[in-house]
Amino acid sequence: MSLERLVLWRHGESDYNATQRMQGQLDSQLTPTGHSQARRAARSLAVLQPEVLLSSDLSRAGDTAAALAAETGMPLRVDKRLRETHLGSWQGLTHAEVENLCPGGIQTWRASPTWAPPGGETRVEVAGRASHVVAELDAAGHSSAVLCTHGGLIAGLTPLLLGLQVSDWSAFGGISNCHWTVLLRRGTDWRLLSYNTAVPV
Repeated sequence: MSLERLVLWRHGESDYNATQRMQGQLDSQLTPTGHSQARRAARSLAVLQPEVLLSSDLSRAGDTAAALAAETGMPLRVDKRLRETHLGSWQGLTHAEVENLCPGGIQTWRASPTWAPPGGETRVEVAGRASHVVAELDAAGHSSAVLCTHGGLIAGLTPLLLGLQVSDWSAFGGISNCHWTVLLRRGTDWRLLSYNTAVPV
């Protein structure tokens, strides 16, 4: 059996999200809203009956994933390769502070997968490290997995798995808090079932 369904789930709202700060690999915490989002999303994701649940080692992802572990009784595994993009000197700054420091930098970063903030990672690098996690799950014979991770990683890993040219990656925009993406594989090719999916209202 090889990996056939992959769910990439972004963490719930963090305190940095709420104050529009660039968190990157800083270990921010879920807000009460983020915890509530995680519990609601977990009820929907549990219906998919994943075999494996992995999380980034950052608290906002781990605490989000814990809601699905509690809902399903699944063990939760942690993998630091699922961390968010390292944002270098931007980490901890507000969006406004980054714009003052590097005018147009946020727009350039979002548009170009090969561009990194000073001292940080590119989206291509982030997707590359995350792809090794997917390959290992595949080799282990798991058929379905949920990876609780971060928006920047999802926006890079999704087009990488779909085999898109790097120049086309920017077509995949941001992922909202506690939304997810579902990919299905047929043969050797991944297909996108949904992107930035929310809990039904």
